[in-house]
Amino acid sequence: MSNLPYWQYDGIGLAELVQKKEITPEEIVSAAIARLEQLNPEMNAVIHKMYEKARAAAKEEAGEKPFSGVPVLLKDISQEIKGEPTTSGSKALQGYRAKTDSEYVNRLKATGVIFLGITNVPEFALMGITEPQFYGPTRNPWNTDYTPGGSSGGAAAAVASGIVPIAGANDGGGSIRIPAAYCGLFGLKPSRGRTPVGPRFGRLWQGASVEHVLTRSVRDSAYMLDLIKGYEAGAAFTPPPFDDNYLECAAQGIEDKLKIAFSTKSPIGTEVHPECVEAVSKAARYLSSLGHLVEEKEPPVDGDKIGQSYMTLYFGEVAAEIASLEPVLGRKARLGDVEMATWMLGLLGRVTSSEEWVLSLRDWDSAAFSMEAFFRDYDLYMTPTTADPPSKIGQLDMTAGEEKLMKWVSRLNLINILKKSGFVDDLIKRSLKRTPFTQLANLTGQPAMSVPLHLTSQGLPVGVQFIAAKGREDLLYRLAGQLEHTEHWIKIEENPLFQYPLPDR
Repeated sequence: MSNLPYWQYDGIGLAELVQKKEITPEEIVSAAIARLEQLNPEMNAVIHKMYEKARAAAKEEAGEKPFSGVPVLLKDISQEIKGEPTTSGSKALQGYRAKTDSEYVNRLKATGVIFLGITNVPEFALMGITEPQFYGPTRNPWNTDYTPGGSSGGAAAAVASGIVPIAGANDGGGSIRIPAAYCGLFGLKPSRGRTPVGPRFGRLWQGASVEHVLTRSVRDSAYMLDLIKGYEAGAAFTPPPFDDNYLECAAQGIEDKLKIAFSTKSPIGTEVHPECVEAVSKAARYLSSLGHLVEEKEPPVDGDKIGQSYMTLYFGEVAAEIASLEPVLGRKARLGDVEMATWMLGLLGRVTSSEEWVLSLRDWDSAAFSMEAFFRDYDLYMTPTTADPPSKIGQLDMTAGEEKLMKWVSRLNLINILKKSGFVDDLIKRSLKRTPFTQLANLTGQPAMSVPLHLTSQGLPVGVQFIAAKGREDLLYRLAGQLEHTEHWIKIEENPLFQYPLPDR
């Protein structure tokens, strides 16, 4: 295996080598461990290693399953594996060990994958960057001065550097699509309810968050969704049925001419970087050249309401997360147990009324019906994935002044006053201005993907997002499968860390 460029294969490619008995799962796992040990010190993508279990599982793998012997990393939130830590990026949970496998993990296991370890996330997966104070920042393989995005930033960095071809990810506001965009990967958020979330939860983030994977190839994502989708007893949501094969959709491409709406305007009125605008404009020109009808059109939703509804969810979920730390800590959580930004969001959740919460859910539903009506006229809606290219590590840190203000607000119990001052409206703009395009699909439950179609003048990837009607992952995979084989698709092999070969062993 030392002479085989392991990192240049996608998951299906590795599994085919195993099935042909050209390599063994043990050889693949050894190569993956070697590459992880070589690259992770610089990237900090993996925060927990499971080498002994991985080697043992590889010995038992007979090579008869779809992804037999393929090494995979899990994300450090909700993707629990019994006996292993799940800290959600927080020092408050450093002693927690999962009591059972999540259903997502069970379904991944059934495909024959080998779990190699657990990837870094921002605390409680709250940010579009991966810079938790407890573990430190994860870095982008294209340029390690920059973020890989978040919250699945560790997963994206590991895939983009060739440590693994597939990594577990989830998406509650863009957490698959944002790091896919920043790392030059393919990332698809399935329809609400398409993938399992139990048994600890019947819904993640009230249905906004969905589990899936980050991959280099479209076919790996499609095949994995074929294998892990399906009814889950106890889950709150059931998606529109799909009995066909996503892998075949990815291979077939687009046969019919599509009607595609697009916009490069931020739905909350903030600026969009020219490179992100150019990514969409370039994609629109190419799709038009193929005969698709591509026209600029705003969707029939209120972007400010979407932002407010999303942040209301944010506040409530963070407050609940902090409250749920009590059984683990043996006491109520307090200032200092979590990061200051997390604590502030939790305080806002505690003063958010049930009336505000119910009204925000009604806004979700209104947007869902409006978007489904929109998709009676259009097949797809295209936007930039993000409004900005990747930020530098540390660029978005709270200032010392902001931290001091938040401490005083907490100690003097001034959060209600702060909320009434217009602070929340300003917070929404500041929180979402870099990533204002992704939350819509989370609140409506519709599938969305980021495809790697543009490199900035600095050599950093940015993505193009496509949203489809609920249940239409097949259409997204068809388009992605077609785009993947064009000159417009960013080649992951171009990033410096992916090019870095392993020494002979």
